[in-house]
Amino acid sequence: IKKDHVEFFNDEGTKINKKVLELSSDEEKYDKGDYKHFMAKEIEEQPTTLKNGIKEYVDNTNNDINIYNFPWKANEISSIILIGCGTAYHSCLMAKYWFEQLTTLDVSVDIASEFRYRKNRFKKETLYVFVSQSGETADTYAALDLCKKNGMKTCSVVNVIESSIARDSEFVLPIHCGTEIGVASTKAFLGQILILYILCLKLGLLRKDLKKDVFGQKLKDLRELPKLVEQTLLIDNKIQTISNTFNEAKGSMFLGRGFSYPIALEGALKLKELSYIHAEGYPAGEMKHGPLALIEEGMPVVVLAPRDNYYKKTISNMQEVIARGAKVLLITNKSKDEVVSENIWETLEVESTNADLLPFLLTIPLQKLAYYSALKKGFDIDKPRNLAKSVTVE
Repeated sequence: IKKDHVEFFNDEGTKINKKVLELSSDEEKYDKGDYKHFMAKEIEEQPTTLKNGIKEYVDNTNNDINIYNFPWKANEISSIILIGCGTAYHSCLMAKYWFEQLTTLDVSVDIASEFRYRKNRFKKETLYVFVSQSGETADTYAALDLCKKNGMKTCSVVNVIESSIARDSEFVLPIHCGTEIGVASTKAFLGQILILYILCLKLGLLRKDLKKDVFGQKLKDLRELPKLVEQTLLIDNKIQTISNTFNEAKGSMFLGRGFSYPIALEGALKLKELSYIHAEGYPAGEMKHGPLALIEEGMPVVVLAPRDNYYKKTISNMQEVIARGAKVLLITNKSKDEVVSENIWETLEVESTNADLLPFLLTIPLQKLAYYSALKKGFDIDKPRNLAKSVTVE
């Protein structure tokens, strides 16, 4: 709050003098503590981010989700369009898989800068969901404004509830992750996908797409998630060693199927943002349709293969990559069953939970990989070159 931005008046409307606390920059308000970088602190704060979000939205007493004052009835919504940019776009992609799996809603995802320049066919029964950490993303706000002018249902998922996107949306779902200084988003990403998952569960229940016992079990698993993320954060040492190989390579790939695909995209983005290393995320099944030509001896490839319905298919794609000489980093979840594949360079295991929630855990090693890669290169981790925290211009 700046002094020259705030005036105080008494009940009669007369201006009065009042001392105002002048807050300094975000960096000064939000101390790094014992951490070398804000991003390192924000990665470690993710269990707290999840706890806050779950505490805010999950009613333990009634085993329900509290989304108050939702302005529409469930039967008034037949489809959802999720809109965002960058990391927020990856959050939307993640949510698309959940909405398709857990509801009967038609779901699509759009990059905000593309959405606003296309000829859109607006439908009254569609809910438009806008995702933005800052709530000031120019393209996302412009897409929201376009929807408002056409009388559409609008909902925003933001971290800053005083922001333009929050103010101009009909309904707001805050992610409650607190200040995030690092330009490359970490805890805000987990906060976004948490709230989108919670919204998905609630709509699934209201529309009777989810049975109450299934809904109850998913809430139970969700309550355990912060503890599992906390345990997954302990895989530090191995990732520090692995990051050297990525720094020495001229490029890398991140592969995943189903729920893991958006996380592969996010992992590649983090490495690009922080380490300035060329990295691409692909659906694992797309490798043979072109990207396989890029594989050469010693190229690091991250394969996300949790023990879900896609596991065997992903392992098959991984073997194709290994056969071409790639150094594969396999990230999976803990299991009694051994991985049936030879010549894997390194394996990282996250904790186990239901398939819906594994993406939260798979995200952690990818964030740390990007962080340690940039750290060893000596780059500015909190403020990567050419990037800004809030993209307020087109």
